Amino acid sequence: MNVATEAPYIVAVEDTSEGWRVRIVDRQGRIASERACRDGAEARTYASTVRQHLYWLSPDAFRAYYRIED
Repeated sequence: MNVATEAPYIVAVEDTSEGWRVRIVDRQGRIASERACRDGAEARTYASTVRQHLYWLSPDAFRAYYRIED
């Protein structure tokens, strides 16, 4: 499986006017989960962890872990 093209979610790191955010976004562009971070380093670290979980966990386990509703 090519995770980059087949994963049900993408992980976006954004530096917004309200601060750093990591968003888990579904393939339709809807935000499934969002977390505020104190700085860019924290945001990148958290995003890396989420991306690893996308690869390691089953889709059901991933949604349960991040409390993403269908």
